[in-house]
Amino acid sequence: MTILTDTFAPSTVPAVTADERAARLTDAGSAWGERIAANPAAAQLTYRVSGEGEGSVASNIRAGKHTFLVDEPGALAGDDVAASPVEYALGALISCQIVVYRLYAQGLGIQVDDIRIDAEADLDARRLFGIDETVRAGFSDVRLTITITGPESEERYQQLRDVVDAHCPVLDLFANPTPVSAVVRTA
Repeated sequence: MTILTDTFAPSTVPAVTADERAARLTDAGSAWGERIAANPAAAQLTYRVSGEGEGSVASNIRAGKHTFLVDEPGALAGDDVAASPVEYALGALISCQIVVYRLYAQGLGIQVDDIRIDAEADLDARRLFGIDETVRAGFSDVRLTITITGPESEERYQQLRDVVDAHCPVLDLFANPTPVSAVVRTA
């Protein structure tokens, strides 16, 4: 099933200039570098997110002070009131890539005027529905198209891509096995 749309909700993210972005990236990198140098344990972060079921198969997710809905399209028993879990996974990959591109572009002195990343992924629903246990439950292939505008050479942007790929936490989650433990409790 392909679920694509070219309609985007208006952004509520405040506009920043390239200089403001550069200063924030530099300041954050310096602050974290100093914090970790003073106490290496400060590099260890724990994220906590919780969710509760709503509607047919939707989830209301809370991450810090933020909440968001996750749902499925009608063809997958959802009410289609929000993006699906796998769409959020791709969104997480794209957003992490953008952050890391900007962070390392700043650090390496590579000018990135604008960046856009499009993701496309294939998923075989036979495992999801218990039809074929031999196929993978998750994505079988993820394809990213990174479009960067700026004055640098293609080689410099490729150098940036190599550094980003080596340092992007969400790309690492997609590319490498991560131990997951789960405990089922009854209320």
